[in-house]
Amino acid sequence: MSDRLFALRLFTRVARTGSFSRAGQELGLSQPSASRIVAELEREVGAALMTRTTRGLTLTEAGSD
Repeated sequence: MSDRLFALRLFTRVARTGSFSRAGQELGLSQPSASRIVAELEREVGAALMTRTTRGLTLTEAGSD
């Protein structure tokens, strides 16, 4: 599986679960690794896909399109 495809798969899991920890756990990654992969995906597409806070995350307009 390509890195980009895996990153997209991870992003959809994070969006669905609302948690980097849960999404990472489902795909065999640590929370920091999951966060880093999604951050790299955001850099590649040139847009923030989600807003992260200490209380959770929400999808941005770019992330929900």
